[in-house]
Amino acid sequence: MNGKITRRQFIKRGGATVAAASLGSALGFNLIVSAAVIKELRTKNVSPVPTVCPYCGSGCGLVVYAEKKDDKFVKLLSVVGDPDNPVNEGCACPKGSAMFNLREIYEPETGKQIINPRRVAKPLYRAPGSEKWEEKEWDWILDEIAQRIKQTRDESFIHKETLSDGSEVIVNRTEKIASIGGSALDNEECYLLSKMMRSLGVVYLETQARLCHSPSVGGLAPSFGRGVMTNSMIDMKNTNCALIMGSNLAENHPIGMKWLNKGRFDPKRQTKIISVDPRFTRTAAVADLYCPMRSGTDIAFLGGMIKYILDNELYHHDYVVNYTNAAFLVRDDYEFKDGFFSGWNETKQSYDVSSWDYQYDENNNILKDETLQHPRSVFQLMKQHYSRYDIDTVCKITGSPQSKYREVLKMFCATSAPDKTGCICYAMGITQHTVGSENIRAFAIVQLLLGNIGRPGGGINALRGENNVQGATDMALLYHILPGYIDSPTDSADYKDLISYIRKTTPGAGNLQFSNLKEFRALAASGIKHSGWRIHTSKWIVSLLKAWYGDAATEDNDFAYHYIPKRQDTKNYSHIGLFEAMHRGEIDGLFVNGSNPVVGGPNANKEQEALTKLKWFVCIDLWLHETAEFWSHKAWERPVENEKVKQLTPQDIQTEAFFLPAAAVYEKEGTAASTSRMVQFRWKGADPVGESKADLWIYNELVKRVQKLYEGSTRSEDEPITKLTWDYDGQHGEEEPDIMKVANELCGFQVASGKPVEGFALLKDDGSTTCGCWVYCGATTWKDGKMFYKAQSRKKEDPGNLGLFPEWGWAWPMNRRIVYNRCSVQPDGINPWPGDDDRRLVWWDAGADAGGSWTGLDVPDISKTTGPDKPAFNDPFIMRPEGKGCIFAAKTSMKDGPFPEHYEPWESPVAPILNKTRVNPAAKVWEPDNQGNAGQYPIIATTFRLVEHWQTGALTRNLPWLAELMPNMFMEMSEELARDKGIKNGAKVIVSTTRGDIEALACVTKRLKPFKVGGKEVHEIALSWQYGFKGYATGDPANRLTPHIGDANTICPEYKAFL
Repeated sequence: MNGKITRRQFIKRGGATVAAASLGSALGFNLIVSAAVIKELRTKNVSPVPTVCPYCGSGCGLVVYAEKKDDKFVKLLSVVGDPDNPVNEGCACPKGSAMFNLREIYEPETGKQIINPRRVAKPLYRAPGSEKWEEKEWDWILDEIAQRIKQTRDESFIHKETLSDGSEVIVNRTEKIASIGGSALDNEECYLLSKMMRSLGVVYLETQARLCHSPSVGGLAPSFGRGVMTNSMIDMKNTNCALIMGSNLAENHPIGMKWLNKGRFDPKRQTKIISVDPRFTRTAAVADLYCPMRSGTDIAFLGGMIKYILDNELYHHDYVVNYTNAAFLVRDDYEFKDGFFSGWNETKQSYDVSSWDYQYDENNNILKDETLQHPRSVFQLMKQHYSRYDIDTVCKITGSPQSKYREVLKMFCATSAPDKTGCICYAMGITQHTVGSENIRAFAIVQLLLGNIGRPGGGINALRGENNVQGATDMALLYHILPGYIDSPTDSADYKDLISYIRKTTPGAGNLQFSNLKEFRALAASGIKHSGWRIHTSKWIVSLLKAWYGDAATEDNDFAYHYIPKRQDTKNYSHIGLFEAMHRGEIDGLFVNGSNPVVGGPNANKEQEALTKLKWFVCIDLWLHETAEFWSHKAWERPVENEKVKQLTPQDIQTEAFFLPAAAVYEKEGTAASTSRMVQFRWKGADPVGESKADLWIYNELVKRVQKLYEGSTRSEDEPITKLTWDYDGQHGEEEPDIMKVANELCGFQVASGKPVEGFALLKDDGSTTCGCWVYCGATTWKDGKMFYKAQSRKKEDPGNLGLFPEWGWAWPMNRRIVYNRCSVQPDGINPWPGDDDRRLVWWDAGADAGGSWTGLDVPDISKTTGPDKPAFNDPFIMRPEGKGCIFAAKTSMKDGPFPEHYEPWESPVAPILNKTRVNPAAKVWEPDNQGNAGQYPIIATTFRLVEHWQTGALTRNLPWLAELMPNMFMEMSEELARDKGIKNGAKVIVSTTRGDIEALACVTKRLKPFKVGGKEVHEIALSWQYGFKGYATGDPANRLTPHIGDANTICPEYKAFL
């Protein structure tokens, strides 16, 4: 019997095998065994190794089965869903099911199991002007990169700048080196990358979060205090109604649909599902209600819902009065008129936000009216603002049928009943707009009015599309933050030294008098008004500095604060800003860490051209994807030759390229944070392919080499490198870094004992504690005489049956599974909301400890001893200065308005209806002359993802099983538009914008319909964006069409609506 069969043969034989087995059973003997002689079981020397899926952010568990002999890896057997993991309970989507192909495939001709030939097994070098790669040794290539780093840094380093008052400030930065990517890495790798880049003085530091979920932080943090998914994937089973908007959940996060279906068939929940989308997606197909909506009109849609709630008094009154800022009074000079909020400066193209503030009494207490009747109350100003959003006007803007829209309003707003909860699920369809952050603010207002935050089955579920984009953001692979979401300093006087930094970043501290840490500690101990939990910022930054600079960080030198690079206060270092600077020739060297901007970046033609202006380029990945080979002949082929794109050859491109082959997710170990904030450990189940290495090893080796080059330097500007703590080598000379050493530093330890700090409440600002990322403090503990990483915990108990699973992995902060959970009980802190006993998460126990404490099924999201006698007892949103959920985003929270307001996308065929201002005035525009007009480009375009592919496709189009399932780039269009254009289904078409042209296959479908907008018919097409010129499945990148324009708050590109 020949045991080698192809995948196709296996599928064909599967049905016959099952039938034979059944017949044999009926006859009393086994036909399969009698037909073959099995010399040895395939499972001999095989043991299961758990890991976590590297695709979307759901956090599904997988099990790697690999054969070993003499304790050495031989080959993979299979990679399947982990039945023990509570997130997916053994399920796997097509991508998870194809994980075997990340490393090994079956040769099509012979069926032989081989290493995936598209994996890169050795370091590669491309000389300037060359059209080929050369194989190199690791020592050579790492030494060369270290030399490029040092040379570029030394030639471009800025040590000091002069302030307007003539004083000097140490800035320690270089703007000639940049780094992008990292969201596919493990937490420990992200942490070392962040630490490495900061030590070099890099300020152009970005990860994929900027392009996808940066508006989540931009909208959720000003509303609730943290920019995170409030609940979890599993918690969706607890909801009575799910509004899925800006997400195709069934395809892009299938496990979420699994949990909604559990709720749907639970007689207690009877979950209803609403899908709002321009396309009739697979999510819409299984929803109870589908309502179409034109891309880019989310705020109009949600603004109408806010008005409906207010007009019909459907808001959760007790929740709104006690847990939100609805009762707060706003300054008299705040106003909104003709599309502009008060404070607009036409010259600066930005707002002076000083009028977006509360009224205060003589003791600095916020004035309130708990009757909600005062005309300057947030509640009344909200009613006034959304009075224009009537159903007729909303539907003229969105193109939604009024009957369907009314059904949505009725179904979802019913969750305001105290015994009901509703959740909102969203993804890129919400974030990737010029109003992305405000879209999410609109969600927040709806959910606060309905009383759906902090309760099981409620919340705003940000569905992240990268397996560790949450962790990469936690570790601050973004220019504007340091690990744990604390501000990165700028070159302004506000950040000139550590005391200035603390004064600037601690809410309420701006007007206080203190000149050193001792004086600040005394003020903090007595309490600082309107500071919330951020009163502890000094402890977070000092513990971070101690983690990075150890003994070199003392109170006498501001704990080495000056070693952290200070960016220019007025400069934009975001992804688009980075590539614009690169295009101008202002950046010499670039690190690309598991990222592929030639496919994924906006205006990808321009971003590809920008790469040609680099002197050197380092790409770390499994595959030679489109960005790795941006210099190749294939990279510059286009379906239409015109002035939109330069025609270059490899000889024209003088960028020196280094490619470092990386290990796949199950070829190394580390942790990843899911979209639910749950951190899980991934164990190593196979050896890396060839000479490929874990990113952790690569960063470790690079820094050691750079430090060697600076060894002996006495220049103060080199101290951020020479004084950097970097001791991660294995205990017994192992080649791989010791991941537990990284975890110990990342999660925090006591300087004196070296033992873990058990929680961030125990961090100090006196140098006695270290912690690389304060939100992860508490993820390690001392157990059985050694450190235990709680991410490795795999206990499945679920007290309360609410899907919390508190001992499976670890969730930040402090293992809370649902944040803001103080809201799950009434203001008395004891009683559940009427009729909702089983969804009470935490409660005040007056008899516990000395004087009572908070307890419950989840870790209470409130200080444990904050009892009824404390003013903060009814302040569930501890990370907000107000302690309340913010319907009105006060002061500097937002850059484009304290209330969300509808504006048209930057490119739109529709004239403004609600106000005279067409586009968000605060949006960041880089190419005003490159704006498409409706006369030449009358059709709206949007982009979408497929369940068979992931992000830019590098991790799926190189897998034969997935490439076979979805081999071609295509465009969806309505039957009506196809008739108008004379296009047949399956025809090749050219799609054009001002920025480029692509070829796509036409998918003529009923899934898209024309919209009736303002009395006229408007067409919209949808482009699958996950294709490029490399891999088994290829096609033109859709992002060659998208613009360089960003959300006003986070500079997230507007991928989802353009002409």
